[in-house]
Amino acid sequence: MTRPVTDPVGLEVRWDRLAAATDEAASTMLRTAFSTIIRESNDYTVVLMDRVGHTMAESRAGIPAFAALMSSLTALVLEKYPADEWEDGDCVITNDPWIATGHLPDIAMITPIFHQGRLVAFAGTVAHSPDIGGTPSMSTTDLISEGILIPPLRLFRAGRVEQGVKDLLLANVRLTDQVWGDLEAQAAAHSVCRRRAQEFLSDFGEPDFEGFAAQVHAVSDAAMRAAVRELPDGVYHAALDADGVEGHPTHIECAVTIRGDEVEIDYTGSSPQVPFATNSTLNYTRAYSMNPLKIVLDPSTRTNWGSYRSISVTAPEGTIVNPRFPAPVVARHLTGHLLSCALYQALAPVLPDRVIADSGGAPALRVRFDGVGDDGRPFSLMLFANAGMGASKESDGLSTTAFPTNSGSGSVEALEAASPLHFLRKELRAGSGGRGRRRGGLGQDIEVRNPTSRPVQMVLLGDREQHPALGLAGGGPGATAQVVLDSGARVPLKSISRLAPGSSVVISFAGGGGFGNEKEREPHLLIADETAGYTLAATEPLTVQTAGGSAREEAGR
Repeated sequence: MTRPVTDPVGLEVRWDRLAAATDEAASTMLRTAFSTIIRESNDYTVVLMDRVGHTMAESRAGIPAFAALMSSLTALVLEKYPADEWEDGDCVITNDPWIATGHLPDIAMITPIFHQGRLVAFAGTVAHSPDIGGTPSMSTTDLISEGILIPPLRLFRAGRVEQGVKDLLLANVRLTDQVWGDLEAQAAAHSVCRRRAQEFLSDFGEPDFEGFAAQVHAVSDAAMRAAVRELPDGVYHAALDADGVEGHPTHIECAVTIRGDEVEIDYTGSSPQVPFATNSTLNYTRAYSMNPLKIVLDPSTRTNWGSYRSISVTAPEGTIVNPRFPAPVVARHLTGHLLSCALYQALAPVLPDRVIADSGGAPALRVRFDGVGDDGRPFSLMLFANAGMGASKESDGLSTTAFPTNSGSGSVEALEAASPLHFLRKELRAGSGGRGRRRGGLGQDIEVRNPTSRPVQMVLLGDREQHPALGLAGGGPGATAQVVLDSGARVPLKSISRLAPGSSVVISFAGGGGFGNEKEREPHLLIADETAGYTLAATEPLTVQTAGGSAREEAGR
């Protein structure tokens, strides 16, 4: 067993080295991935775990909430493939939403790490695949309609591809080169993790990670518990409503119980599960409850399995935040991303200096374009772009910044290189941030044109069309999201439509909520907002024809 590190500095040096290994592995995945979803939108995670599957180090980019699920995911994989059955070069994948990260497009990969002939650790990744078959839309009424379900299966056995598994997977997707290329990119990241973990043990003369893992788990656990103890015991409630699907609005009830150094989050009273794709599996619900809580309570300590030992998350089975199999879940983020808003509203009375108002990207608006170019080549492009974050007591909300997820749109140039679509503009959406002593972050307008001679299918998965991001402490709401064709017709945010040849569409992302009374905003900030074009005149309506037109800088700079 690893000897304990008695020097705190020495422990931090080792911990930082493992974290750097996951960052290097993530960079390898980004450089070798085929799809823009990974290399441009950062929809992935990389972790190193001990031999029982508890995370020790996580990559500092990617989706942090995914990393929060890797320990429970690996525990379920180990139930099917016990530790003593693994060989060097094995690789298990799964996209089961009730095991992995909540919907079929996310493929999780687990590989073992051996040192001196013994299993000492596991590497884990999750990445959003560019295609998993099925039809990602609100029209699906069960999981099987959404694509191919992969239970935990070996993709590699002792370093050799399980050809039958590969053939079955690729026979059920459209973009075979991208799907397989991204899986090989994940495997490359695992090779980096394995090599760096083995070097770590050799350089420090350790036989395994057991002692080291116990120490870093204890450090993270103690830091989180200390932060929880600073809060007064009690039960804090919040409720919020979202658009949902026509006839089935989404309602979230959240109760946060602080008891000593532990936190219990319960969603009893939330909407029942629905026959639409907005259901959030309990593991996804847990991830998007625990990570937002970690951010406000203990933002500085490195995150690992120990960070979440003091938090429990519960929800009645059969609700939209804990649906029964085989509920449709492809748009589970439209529910899961709302949970950070409910949590922060509940905790605002005891953490007014730390929480933020609702973010326009909670939940995120996703747009998928599918079509065939004039060269006869099919294409599929997922647009990951960001709305405005909510303001805090001391700061304006960040504009066009993802929260509570960490994905982004990447460069327009890369998106255009991957498809025949033209991006005509991408600019800040003036007036979209909620008013307040601190202004909500601005959303953005993105205009996309179909230059081909064929129609392009456009799939919208969004919310905040009727329910804006709310402010806190008297702050105003942000602007709602909307999608408008060049004909002037509005397109519902949960729909499948066609973008005609030569036509364009403007996608307007929501603004974040404001914080505090707008009458208390300092005059020099009001002048700065007006000068920069961030605000509209009080009498000027916020419409898609004028939104963003006066913005002085391009979103994403």
